[in-house]
Amino acid sequence: MGASCATCLAERDFVKEIVMMDIKRGVAEGKALDLRQSAALKRFDTIVHGVTNDYEATADSDVVIITSGSPRKPGMERSELVATNAAIIQEVCKQVTFHSPNAIIVVVSNPLDVLCYCAFKSSGFPSNRVLGMSGMLDVARYKSFIAEALNVSSKDIQALILGGHGKTMVPMPRYTTIGGIPIRNLLSEEKVQEAIRRTQLGGEEIINHLGRSGWYAAGAAVCEMVEAIICDQRRVFTVCAYLDGEYGYSDIYLGVPVILGRHGIERVIELELDADDHERFDVSQQEVRNSLEILKASL
Repeated sequence: MGASCATCLAERDFVKEIVMMDIKRGVAEGKALDLRQSAALKRFDTIVHGVTNDYEATADSDVVIITSGSPRKPGMERSELVATNAAIIQEVCKQVTFHSPNAIIVVVSNPLDVLCYCAFKSSGFPSNRVLGMSGMLDVARYKSFIAEALNVSSKDIQALILGGHGKTMVPMPRYTTIGGIPIRNLLSEEKVQEAIRRTQLGGEEIINHLGRSGWYAAGAAVCEMVEAIICDQRRVFTVCAYLDGEYGYSDIYLGVPVILGRHGIERVIELELDADDHERFDVSQQEVRNSLEILKASL
C-alpha cells in the first residue's frame, strides 16, 4: 500500500520529496531505489528516499501517510484489527508529533475510522489535520461499478458515500449523477442496489481474490487527497473526518463530504438527509462507535 501511494505521488510530480519508511531493513530502500530509477522513463523529478525505522529522515514533512499495520485477511472483519493496529498507530503518531509537528496526517490503515480517532488522540493535532482515506476509496469503487453497469466513463460520474468504512457504509443514490443526470433516470433500482451492495463489500471481493487488501485504488485515492492539500485545491471530497456535532454526531470519525485544502479539512459539508438516509447513517455510525469502544478500552 505504501509503495502504491509513493508511486502515484512521484509520477504526478507535484511534491518535492517522498520518504518511504518500513521496519524491515532494506524494503523501503529497495523500493525507493527502483521507483527513483523509473523517473527518467516516466518523466518526473520527485526525489524518493527509503529508510528503515528512521523518523529523523521524515522531519518537517508536510503530509504523513500512515499505511502501517496488519492487513485484513479472508474472513476477517476490520474491527478485528483494532487492538493490534492501534498500538502501531500510537507509536507512529508519537514520532510524527515530535519530528513533524505541523504535518497533516492521512490514515490508510484498517479499521480506518477507529484508527483515525486513535491518530487524532495520540498526535494531539487539531482534528482538521487528521483524516482518513476511506471515503475516497469507497466512492471510487461505487463509481467503477456504476460505470460498468451503464457502460459509460467513470469520469462523468459524481457520487457520494457517508458513514463508516465497512459493510454498513451509506452510498447515496440521490446524490449520484452521470453527466448531471440522476442515476435513477438511467439505471433500474435493482441495478442501483446491486452497485451499492458490491461497493459495501468492495474490499472483501478483492481479499477473496488476493488473500489480502488491494492497493492500487487506495494509493490513487491518497494521491488525490495529498494533491488537494499540497496544491491548496480546496477540492470537495468524501473523507473520514472528525465530527463535532455535524449530522448530529460527536467525538467520532466518519466518512462525510469536506472541503480539502492546504490546512487539511477546511469545512465539513452537511447535507440534507431524508428519513431513510438518517436511518442508514445511524446504523453505520453505531457500528463504528462499537469498534471505538474496543479502542478506548485498549488505550
